[in-house]
Amino acid sequence: MGLLDLVTPLRPSRVAVNFNADQHNSLWITMAQAPNGASQNFSTDLLLDLCALQKSIRDAKGTWPHHGTMRPIDYVVLRSAHPDYFSLGGDLAHFRRCIEQGNRRALRDYSMLCVDMIYDWSTQMSQRTTSIALVQGRALGGGFEAALASDYLIAEEHSEFGFPEILFGLFPCTGGMSLLAHRIGARQAERMMSNGRIYTARELHAMGVIDEICPKGQGVLAVEKFIAAHQRHQQARLKLQCGRHRLAPLNYEELRTVVEEWVETAMNLGAEDLRVMDMLIQMQRARIAG
Repeated sequence: MGLLDLVTPLRPSRVAVNFNADQHNSLWITMAQAPNGASQNFSTDLLLDLCALQKSIRDAKGTWPHHGTMRPIDYVVLRSAHPDYFSLGGDLAHFRRCIEQGNRRALRDYSMLCVDMIYDWSTQMSQRTTSIALVQGRALGGGFEAALASDYLIAEEHSEFGFPEILFGLFPCTGGMSLLAHRIGARQAERMMSNGRIYTARELHAMGVIDEICPKGQGVLAVEKFIAAHQRHQQARLKLQCGRHRLAPLNYEELRTVVEEWVETAMNLGAEDLRVMDMLIQMQRARIAG
């Protein structure tokens, strides 16, 4: 039986988890494939499940139950069950409904839920746990941000990344600028968010955004090898990781400010930008269904 055959549901829900004590106390978190052909994005249900899981880890002080004892979580891996998409990011259909209804509060509440998920993923366990994002397909918008929030980003070579928000007059609202700037600098991060390009895994690996790439279908093995190599000098690497977080911490107040700016911009989108958003929503649905 393979590692991911042991996945168990957190609730009837959108997240499954597997703790592997034999593989250096690694916790694998798998985002379920969206039901009924829905877009593979951060639905409210998925966000609530991820936040609930993060809270349970935080309350247990970075440990996980295993055969009647609490074991430390040394590594946590985030991946997607969808064969082609890590995540297409925010729920564009929800954005569109909020804008149409003039529901500023609902749009802000959803965005702050995204911020809380990203912030916790990036910071809550950094003192004792190493986080890894495994991308095996497309990671766009908020999906790219979630991957960037990890300590290490490993991607299969066919994977693609980008921030398409500028195409409909918006910008990443969940820490993308801060997270990307930590890796490549603020000016280059701004360029990437302004051009609407889709980048290959190889391009981003050369830029220093992605830590490691591997052949298609080899992602799980690549993560297992990474963990085994990292574990040989885990304490020293963990201290370096902690130092990096101290030098370049994710600023929650900055994230909150970006959300306020994003909501204001979203509520004032013009008709042409909304038509582009509608087109992207239909394209997402068609690709997932196909």
